[in-house]
Amino acid sequence: MEFKIYRAKEDELIQRCLRRERNAQRQLYDMYSSKMYALCYRYVKSSMEAEDILVTAFMKVFDKIGQFKSEGSFEGWIRRIVVNEALTHLRRNRAMYLETDLEYADREPDYAQLSDHLEAEDLMNMIQELPTGYRIVFNLYAIDGYSHKEIADQLGISENTSKSQLSRARVHLQKMLMGSNWISNKKISNDEPAS
Repeated sequence: MEFKIYRAKEDELIQRCLRRERNAQRQLYDMYSSKMYALCYRYVKSSMEAEDILVTAFMKVFDKIGQFKSEGSFEGWIRRIVVNEALTHLRRNRAMYLETDLEYADREPDYAQLSDHLEAEDLMNMIQELPTGYRIVFNLYAIDGYSHKEIADQLGISENTSKSQLSRARVHLQKMLMGSNWISNKKISNDEPAS
């Protein structure tokens, strides 16, 4: 019952946005902007760039809202626009340098050695430190659920390059996890008794 009420409110908000009601556009922006900002920030390293992408993406959402056919999730439709805008921004600013070497990483990460105190925020910060090409492919594949074919089409690269970038991103993340002192420091600070 709760889902139907939410969907009805969302549909009403979409209809009001179709009529270009500023109040409805503001409500829609407020409803989704924080999630979409986090999505933008995963693709670029600057909060200002993420904000620019977010604003441009929402302008496109409002311009194209009539194209949403109520098939599937409205949030998913917005996500797609935001991801596409982030990729367009990266291409436009030449910040997206993907390596084309098809050599795959020679080993699978050893997840058994990682701390069980790893926080989602820590992982997101580590993803932000990945080289641009690795970060983009990792985000598209591992977090946003794109296939290697879709990534290849979006970025103008081969599927093998996408797979290689993902493999290298995983190895790079593992090296960051295994080589960083923050894991042991985090364990020590979390295990210490309060004074």
